[in-house]
Amino acid sequence: MTSPNKKKAAIAAILILGLLAAVAILTTGRSPGSAEHGHEETEAHADHDHHGEESGGGHKEPEEAHAHGEAKKDKAKASTHKDEAKVALTEAQIQAAGITQESAGSARVQATLQLPGEIRFNDDRTAHVVPRLAGVVESVPASLGQQVRKGQLLAVIASTALSEQRSELLTAERRLALARATHAREESLWKDRISAEQDVLQARAALEEAQIAVRNAQQKLRAVGAGASAGALNQFELRAPFDGTLVEKHISLGEAVREDANVFTLSDLSTVWAEMAVPAQEIGRVRVGEKVIVSSTASQEKAEGTISYVGALIGEQTRTAKARVTLANPQLAWRPGLFVTITVLAEEAEVPVAVRAEAIQTLSDRSVVFLAVPGGFVAQPVKLGRAGGPFVEIVEGLQPGARYAAANSYVLKSEQGKAGASHTH
Repeated sequence: MTSPNKKKAAIAAILILGLLAAVAILTTGRSPGSAEHGHEETEAHADHDHHGEESGGGHKEPEEAHAHGEAKKDKAKASTHKDEAKVALTEAQIQAAGITQESAGSARVQATLQLPGEIRFNDDRTAHVVPRLAGVVESVPASLGQQVRKGQLLAVIASTALSEQRSELLTAERRLALARATHAREESLWKDRISAEQDVLQARAALEEAQIAVRNAQQKLRAVGAGASAGALNQFELRAPFDGTLVEKHISLGEAVREDANVFTLSDLSTVWAEMAVPAQEIGRVRVGEKVIVSSTASQEKAEGTISYVGALIGEQTRTAKARVTLANPQLAWRPGLFVTITVLAEEAEVPVAVRAEAIQTLSDRSVVFLAVPGGFVAQPVKLGRAGGPFVEIVEGLQPGARYAAANSYVLKSEQGKAGASHTH
């Protein structure tokens, strides 16, 4: 049987061993198995360094390894995005869609400038017909929209002022007849030495005054467009000044009109003006004599013409200059007020890289061309240059000889949009 003293000694020995173990742990900062674990890490690190030296890469810091990993991830993402952007089509699908392929290369491109315009009356062949005499309308044989010939009767106006002018002419003509007879009689008497030479000279002066009075009365009537009338003295016949169409009418039977009232607007529509506003930065490309193509925005009408006028002033508010094209209008298809597109044509130029105009598509507000790649097409952003005719110049984004989708490239744009929408969802 163990004595109490022995038990106490055993307990004390255990406590002392426990204290020594705790001191050892605090001193080394490791658990009993940490030494072995540290040894394993040292060997593994040494093996890694040795492997790095054998491969020629040397020792890599943790930051470099992390960057290398991120670069691989980015490259993988880029490859994934490129695959997603590709419109995958088989040869059979390409043929079924009617997509043709061509190679980008040099071509002759005619630079063009498109400007909005409007058809207007030819002011050189448009007249605002005024009666030039106040009066009352007695008849209006002409109607709105009617095509009239030069000298054709438009309206008849009763005017007291005209009656007075015609009376003045009649009086002057009667005086002229009397002065002519008196001069002839006095000249005959002077030749027979019956009357004096002074009487002949007085008769000659009276004759010349009568002639002047007649001419004055005739010119007054001619100035208002009237002549001597065999009918009523007050009837004024308003006639067309040239061939044209009555595009406005502001006169009716029984109406009192002033001498400066615009009763008709007559325009010769065989020629019209296509007017356009040219921005200040483009004024150097628009010159008199340049050829243009005028196309209607409401129909398929097209016509060729030349620029006949370019304004010398820039508008303070609009910062544009006016220009116009004189168009022949034999079929009256170009009606004033019609909106048109005016394409100014410049000289042709040889460009190193060009594609078909129908190959250009727009994706996310960028111009793209669909390049042919194995298994489909990829949208390639490009920078456009001069355009005109069937080809468009490519300034950036495309190399000569690159194969691209020419005809029906809109099918690829549609497929790209569907793929983008499904990927978003």
